[in-house]
Amino acid sequence: MKNKGIIIFLIILAVVIVVVIVADFTSTKPGKQGENPFLYDVSEFKKVDPALILYKETKDLRIKFDRPAGITYNDGHLFVVGDSLLQIIKTDGTLVSEIALPDAPECIEVAKDTIFIGFKKYLAVYNMAGELGKVWEPFGEKSVITSLAIWNGNIFIADAGNRKVYRYSTNGKKLNEFEGKTSDDVLHGFIIPSPYFDLAVNNEGELWVVNPGNHAFENYTFDGNLRAYWENSSMKIEGFSGCCNPAHYAFLPDGSFVTSEKGMVRIKVYKPSGELSGVVAPPDKFKDDGHAPDIAVDESGNIYALDFDKKMIRLFEPLRALPE
Repeated sequence: MKNKGIIIFLIILAVVIVVVIVADFTSTKPGKQGENPFLYDVSEFKKVDPALILYKETKDLRIKFDRPAGITYNDGHLFVVGDSLLQIIKTDGTLVSEIALPDAPECIEVAKDTIFIGFKKYLAVYNMAGELGKVWEPFGEKSVITSLAIWNGNIFIADAGNRKVYRYSTNGKKLNEFEGKTSDDVLHGFIIPSPYFDLAVNNEGELWVVNPGNHAFENYTFDGNLRAYWENSSMKIEGFSGCCNPAHYAFLPDGSFVTSEKGMVRIKVYKPSGELSGVVAPPDKFKDDGHAPDIAVDESGNIYALDFDKKMIRLFEPLRALPE
């Protein structure tokens, strides 16, 4: 009798196990799953108060790049790189010229009549006619060049692969480099989890570098000494979130920062002191979990967003003056 009872118990246990396995399998089929209790809902953070929106989208310029890479503005023209091409475009969308490039470009900057194009490991210099002037020596095997900025004969180069900023003269002479450390006591420099590493110089000649892992803007002397910084890590509209944001930025004529973020894509404007002024384009203007648009700004404060997902240049014009 004892053995018979054990056998009955084992049979019942086996049936229970089979029922549990079948129920679990059924519940994990597509369309049968319940809500994931660990899924973080960000929908609330995608909502933007209409009173914060300071710009309106007024024009879209179609481009033919399969892989858009970078944009800058100079003297009434947009300079756009992608695939293995440079296109010079009027702000009304008229194509002025198209120049073939030797490799896939990453970024671009223009100073007077000279075009500097950053490739993954080196720079190339062109004139406005599209003629190649000089190809610089590669920066290093690990280099990933992501951004360029020019001021008064200096060119600053952001290398995400080596987590460094290089300073050269525009004729190609190396002047110095730095890693973002403020002193010998600081253990970290630039924190760059992925190849998003932007820099620019404002109209006052101040060099600002994004430290994306810290969600920070850092102001350096040309010799690489930290002068000031501001940071804001938050999912809310006032801050930056994710592993490496802001991904791209540019300066407005008054020194305000125009920023774009990846993941929860949005474009915003911050005062020179770091406080949020308002929103250019909220997340519902972009693809979910999309790429951060590259940013260019003209002398009137109009913002040109190179949308990598929609493959177009999107013009945003101010609705009203920025808050003081």
